[in-house]
Amino acid sequence: MALRVAVVGSGPAGSSAAETLAKAGIETYLFERKLDNAKPCGGAIPLCMIAEFDLPAQIIDRRVRKMKMISPSNIEVNIGSTLKDDEYIGMCRREVLDGFLRNRASQLGATLINGTVHGVDIPHNTSGSYVLHYADHSDGSVEGVSKSLSVDLIIGADGANSRVAKAMDAGDYNYAIAFQERIRLPADKMAYYEELAEMYVGDDVSPDFYAWVFPKYDHVAVGTGTMQVNKLKIKQLQAGIRARASHRLAGGKIIKVEAHPIPEHPRPRRVVGRIALVGDAAGYVTKSSGEGIYFAAKSGRMCAETIVESSHSGTRIPTETDLKGYLNRWDRQYGMTYRVLDVLQRIFYRSDATREAFVEMCADRDVQKLTFDSYLYKTVVPANPLVQLKITAKTIGSLLRGNALAP
Repeated sequence: MALRVAVVGSGPAGSSAAETLAKAGIETYLFERKLDNAKPCGGAIPLCMIAEFDLPAQIIDRRVRKMKMISPSNIEVNIGSTLKDDEYIGMCRREVLDGFLRNRASQLGATLINGTVHGVDIPHNTSGSYVLHYADHSDGSVEGVSKSLSVDLIIGADGANSRVAKAMDAGDYNYAIAFQERIRLPADKMAYYEELAEMYVGDDVSPDFYAWVFPKYDHVAVGTGTMQVNKLKIKQLQAGIRARASHRLAGGKIIKVEAHPIPEHPRPRRVVGRIALVGDAAGYVTKSSGEGIYFAAKSGRMCAETIVESSHSGTRIPTETDLKGYLNRWDRQYGMTYRVLDVLQRIFYRSDATREAFVEMCADRDVQKLTFDSYLYKTVVPANPLVQLKITAKTIGSLLRGNALAP
């Protein structure tokens, strides 16, 4: 037999899964509804992803080596002085990154289908086929041509509104909204953001997250994230970040407006039968930083590696238990990261007093080094115990000074 796998969604999660499966010689079908899709996203990727996923230099629009953290009272703290010369945060446009990963998966042997999956028939036994019903848009039409495909396994990489998750009854999760405007700035204003990104905190820009100005190819992305899913509130928050950064955005022209849901925690079920969820569909976005690109790509690859191993390179059909091996590996490797960032968000984003304390703490070089190392390399670098003690004391001191520990 030859194992057949459908991967629904060709963002970083789906394309990374499809690439891994295709490389192993497994019959792989990669579905994408919109081949020119650009997900609204800050577009920051850690240094380790560039090497790990073999990304070429042209994928990176900007190499950010400096960050400004800006408190509710507009106190600015510059961070980045601990970075080595060859260290940076990569800034990319999602349409460029996603297109590259999707094309690479296709070139390696995955069959790319420009189609919208509408439904999935679930088999009644452990060896029956799953049948995907989809609209094929290869004729260029929006409605497409109705088709179906039988497969042995499905990987759901179709984002926060995942239809695969719905078909497998994966359960719901709370989600936040990311809203951003892409703004083309005059040359002198753009020069300021050459290798600089800004993060703003405060109730005026987000009651539970942060706002950002991130440099891209020839423009900046200016946006906010919030769990308050209310159009009027989101408009007010976007007006807040535009006002806070107005002196740096003067003369800018909006070239695109975009919004997207962001999961707040993993779905109750991420593997059911022979269907597995990865990326946003699974709920793999971190608290505090809202980072998801690296974790999406990593989860897609990890899930596919589990399928390759447990299917003996496509010669047997993996079971639900086999697929759950991917979840065990994922939770073991990243569970603590998600829990720590969740606690930090609860502590530091709950009031303007705690946000002032957070920005004050960011001025400390040891805090900066620990933060950057854990972001760039995805390992919480164990600091010297005295440094850890100092960071803990500084955190408590900052919170006390800002009256942030008051209930």
